[in-house]
Amino acid sequence: MKRLFVTVMALLVSSAAWADCEPLTDRVSKAMQGAHRSESNIARNEFRHPVETLEFFGIEDGMTVMEIWPGGGWYTEILAPVMRGHGKLVVATWDADVEGQPSYRYELPKKMNETFAQSPEIYDQVAFEYFSPPQSASLGEPGSVDAILTFRNTHGWVGAGQAKDIFNEFARVLKPGGVLGVVQHRAAEGTDPSVTAKSGYVSEEAVKQLAASAGLVFEAGSEINANPKDTREHPKGVWTLPPGLNLGETDRDKYLAIGESDRMTLRFRKAQ
Repeated sequence: MKRLFVTVMALLVSSAAWADCEPLTDRVSKAMQGAHRSESNIARNEFRHPVETLEFFGIEDGMTVMEIWPGGGWYTEILAPVMRGHGKLVVATWDADVEGQPSYRYELPKKMNETFAQSPEIYDQVAFEYFSPPQSASLGEPGSVDAILTFRNTHGWVGAGQAKDIFNEFARVLKPGGVLGVVQHRAAEGTDPSVTAKSGYVSEEAVKQLAASAGLVFEAGSEINANPKDTREHPKGVWTLPPGLNLGETDRDKYLAIGESDRMTLRFRKAQ
């Protein structure tokens, strides 16, 4: 009886602590301005709207959230402290055991590991999956993830001819009712994704078709990350715009005035 009483009390305390926890949106607001972030990354908040974006995707406490190919970890810097102690964040980064990849696929995960090691109070609960299809093509156990988030990756998968297989893998590891959240540089409707992907853009129609072919249902779109100033016609594609600014000082002020790319923000759901 004593053991049962202690167990029940522990559960009640745990439940009370969970109920009294700081709202997720408040934690996002704090994390996006956190001292662990560089000034240049904080400056991107203006264009990437993390509070509104994560709220739109329906991220909640208790979820297992997977971020696909985080690159330099801009969103990881926000998601890690937000989910720490309130769920689980899984980072699906490139598999260093796969040979012949571009150099950045080895360098960026190494830098990320170093960053995590330096700030365990932020990153100590982040889990990893290693994902470099087709050689390393699994994102984990079937039905193990509540939400998958991909930020500005889809053009790369389209360009490599891997997009259909990757969206199928998303569907496989999502739980029934799970969410796929996509932010992607947006091409004009009716354009050929195999062409526009070379400049970093893909149409909403093309992304919706990829999701539908994987059995994921389009639920809603948002203009949170839209930018009508972006004409999509730039000498070095989307990388002409900030933060890339691949033309260097040439027309720098012009591209800074445009800002980051016009982006779709789409939410899909796996059927129950």
